[in-house]
Amino acid sequence: MDWMRRMMYGRYGVDQLNFFLLGVYFVCYLLSGLLRLRLLSRLAAVCLLLALYRALSRQLDRRRAENDQFLELAGPMIHRYNVNKCRRRDKEHLYFKCPNCGQQLRVPKGKGRISITCRSCGVTFEEKT
Repeated sequence: MDWMRRMMYGRYGVDQLNFFLLGVYFVCYLLSGLLRLRLLSRLAAVCLLLALYRALSRQLDRRRAENDQFLELAGPMIHRYNVNKCRRRDKEHLYFKCPNCGQQLRVPKGKGRISITCRSCGVTFEEKT
């Protein structure tokens, strides 16, 4: 493993964009095998080569800028996925949207009909939990 550490010294390594490229590679590779499409297998190869190029690159500033652009585009989708995953796991609360400002509000489950006051705008409304 020491040879790997020496080889990777000064190189960019793996980031979120590389994980995305590897995911696209696997999906395209599997679909190209099932559908027998050469275009998908070539796209898979391009994604794999691009991920390897980025991981072994010594141009750290350019790779960071590419990853920042990717996160700027994919960030809202990643955030929405994480929020929804957290809400699905939360069995003790319900989530409501304020009718006035749209703020997401969390309230305990099983309290019957309760009055909810928005922390942002102060509007009070009633909901059944």
